[in-house]
Amino acid sequence: MTKEEIKQIEKTLQELTRRFCLQKLDDDYAQLCEKLILKMGRKRDVPFQSGKVEIWAAAVIYALGSINFLFDKAFEPYATPDDICDYFGVKKTSVSSKAKLIKDMFKMTYYISEFSTQHMIANNPFNKMVMIDGFIVMRE
Repeated sequence: MTKEEIKQIEKTLQELTRRFCLQKLDDDYAQLCEKLILKMGRKRDVPFQSGKVEIWAAAVIYALGSINFLFDKAFEPYATPDDICDYFGVKKTSVSSKAKLIKDMFKMTYYISEFSTQHMIANNPFNKMVMIDGFIVMRE
């Protein structure tokens, strides 16, 4: 696949994820999706070279949502995996497997600042911890 073809898929993914985020989530998620898609496009083996673009768009949102508590009703914005999959017309099993691939590829976990929403960064419990004489204590 040529660089131009990869850039075209990248652009399509950005449009799809941005549309979903602005309709159902917020601008913070839209920016994170764009950042993740661009990072995926720079990999030696670009993961979205094969497969349906809709599955990859849903997987990007799913991966980011899973580390930012998107699926927890106590948080805003809130969406279910079914909401994402229904929007793009794809199967949840395909999306979750691609999302796992993305999360593994970039070592995405809870509170990783590169892919956390502003709300998650502000409420990171590790921000309040310091190490004193080899012990981790809470800052006041």
